[in-house]
Amino acid sequence: MTPLLYALPGNEAFARGLAQAWPAEPGALASRRFPDGETLIRLDTPPAGRDVALVCTLHEPDPKVMPLLLAAGAARELGARSVGLVAPYLAYMRQDHSFHAGEARSAAHFARLLSQHFDWLVTVDPHLHRFHALDELYAIPAAAVAAAPLLAQWIARNVAQPVVIGPDEESRQWITAIAAPAGLPWRVLGKERFGDRDVHIRLPDLSELAGRTPVLADDIISTGATLAGVIRQLRARGWPAPACVAVHAVFAPQAQAMLLEAGAGAIATTNTIGHPTNAIDASGAVAAGCRDLLARLPLRGAASAA
Repeated sequence: MTPLLYALPGNEAFARGLAQAWPAEPGALASRRFPDGETLIRLDTPPAGRDVALVCTLHEPDPKVMPLLLAAGAARELGARSVGLVAPYLAYMRQDHSFHAGEARSAAHFARLLSQHFDWLVTVDPHLHRFHALDELYAIPAAAVAAAPLLAQWIARNVAQPVVIGPDEESRQWITAIAAPAGLPWRVLGKERFGDRDVHIRLPDLSELAGRTPVLADDIISTGATLAGVIRQLRARGWPAPACVAVHAVFAPQAQAMLLEAGAGAIATTNTIGHPTNAIDASGAVAAGCRDLLARLPLRGAASAA
């Protein structure tokens, strides 16, 4: 029996692509908010005996988490064989350490919460810092789908003679994954951060790459301050308008405008978070990740693949 896919509100477009690529059966889910702010969830497609996947990207997560947990509880109560979470963007990965006395290690606590309510998890390029894999945080089978091949394909189709540039050392893993398989030149810059919007970029001598189009790449575009700083320096040195590519379009208010004002050319992100810059569809890659993970779950692979 094919898996049953429910989209939480706001995730319908991604879920349609995921269901088609998997393939999975789209399930009907209804929700409404009571006057006191509580949420009612109703699963109109019966989940009994089915492998269920709830699709919910967790950008701005706090108002989304309670409806998600209610949907998971409803699916389990109504007899779902398994209940998984497809979170194209996975929240609460930043605070993986207590940087000051008394701070909650949000990454660990959030992972424990989701692990208590779901049987498996698929996400796209979680922002891992001190952890090397989701298995170090989550107590359930968890798969991280890599978006680098998708970004590389977009660059190949849209940028002539690219050089891939990462704004800081944290971006090195994304830059090498994008550039190395295609044999593209790449560079990683240095950065000092003094605040959310106060960063200093050290731009090295790139004269040996003259004639190429810079492509600034990272996993997340949030405030845009780092990329805007790089763009201004590149433009001041006579480089053409850089393209910007990223996995997750977090985009704080005015971030996109800041990049354009700095002199950016095309800006392309995947659709893990809905945004006007979405030009790269990740649903097919996520579907493959879901198929692979479900096939490896004990006693579930045969039913899910049938």
